[in-house]
Amino acid sequence: MKNKIIQSSALFFVAVFFLTSCNSKKEETVTAEIEPKTETISLEKEKLTTELRLPAELTGFQQVDLYAKVSSFVKLLKVDIGTKVKKGQLLIVLEAPEISSQLAAAESRLKSMEAIYATSKSTYNRLYETSKVEGTISKNDLEMANGKKNSDYAQYQAAVAAHKEVSIMRGYLEIRAPFDGVVAARNVNLGTFVGPAGKGSDLPLLTIQQQDKLRLAVSVPELYTGYLHEGDQMSFNVKSLPENFKAKITRMSGALDLKLRSERVEMDVINTKKDLLPGMVAEVLLPLNAKDSTFVVPKSALVSSAEGLYVIKVIDHKATRVNVKKGREIDDKIEIFGDLNLKDKLVKIASEETKEGDIINE
Repeated sequence: MKNKIIQSSALFFVAVFFLTSCNSKKEETVTAEIEPKTETISLEKEKLTTELRLPAELTGFQQVDLYAKVSSFVKLLKVDIGTKVKKGQLLIVLEAPEISSQLAAAESRLKSMEAIYATSKSTYNRLYETSKVEGTISKNDLEMANGKKNSDYAQYQAAVAAHKEVSIMRGYLEIRAPFDGVVAARNVNLGTFVGPAGKGSDLPLLTIQQQDKLRLAVSVPELYTGYLHEGDQMSFNVKSLPENFKAKITRMSGALDLKLRSERVEMDVINTKKDLLPGMVAEVLLPLNAKDSTFVVPKSALVSSAEGLYVIKVIDHKATRVNVKKGREIDDKIEIFGDLNLKDKLVKIASEETKEGDIINE
C-alpha cells in the first residue's frame, strides 16, 4: 500500500513538471513571435542627380557708359535710344573752343622749334665740316654749336609732345562706339554742358549694350559649387516669355563672394531674335551632377538629434551609431558622408530610442 502511494506521488510530480515545461516553451514561443524584427538595408553607392533653382540676371555681353573726358558742350548728336551702332561709328561731337586755341598754339610752337632746331643743326654741320681744316674753327666753338643743337632738339621734342597731348585732347571731343551694339540710354541733348567733373558728369552721355549676345549671371551657394562644371547645360526662363531657354556654363569665378559666400557662374546666351532683354530677371535650373558615386540612404535611416546626425550600423546583431554629414536630398533619399563601407548593414527606420549596443533582431 505504501509503495502505491509513493508511485502515485511520483507520477503526479512528473505530470506537473511536464505541464510546467510545456507552458514555459509555449510562453517562450509566443514571446519570440511577438518580438518584432528590425528591417535593415545594405549600404550602396549611387550617382545622385538633382536640380537647383536660382534667380539670375541677364545683362548685355558688353556694356559701357560713355562720359566726356574734357569740359565741353554737345555740338552734334548723331544717335538716339535704340540706334544700332558699329564699332568706331561717330556718336557725339563736342565743342570746346579753348582746346582749339591750345591746339593752334601748340602747332605754332612746334613749327617754331622745328625751325630753330633745323638752323642750329645746319650751323653745327657747317662748323664741323670747316673744322676738318686744321686751325679754321676752335674746338670750343664747335662744342658750343653742338650744345646749342642738342638743346634746340630737346625743346623741339618737348613741342612735339605738347602738340600730341593737345591733339589727343582734341580727339576726345569726338565720342565713338567702342563695339557693335545698341544705344540703351541717352542722357544729353544739343547744347548740354558735359565734363569729367561737376554737374556735367552726373550721368553718362550714352550707354551702349551688345544685345545680340547676353550674359546670364547666377550666384551659386557654397554647398553646391562642387557639382557644377564648365560646359554643363542648364535651362532658364523669364516671366514675360512662356518658353524655356538653354545655355551652357561658360565661366566660373573660382572664388566665393565674401558677402554672399557664393560663386559667380556665367552663361553666354545667343539672342539673335532679341526676345530677351538686358536687365531681365531669370530663373535658372542648374543640374547638380556628382563626379563620383556617393552613399545614398532613405531619409528614414538618418537620425537628427541633439547629439548630431548619425545612422545606426548593425555589427554582430548589435547597434552602433556612426556620425555622418548629409549632402543633397531628392525625394525620399539623401546623401551621407561618414566612416562607412559598401554593404554595411544599416537600420532602415532609425530612431533615438535605439541605443549603442542594443540587440538588433534582423
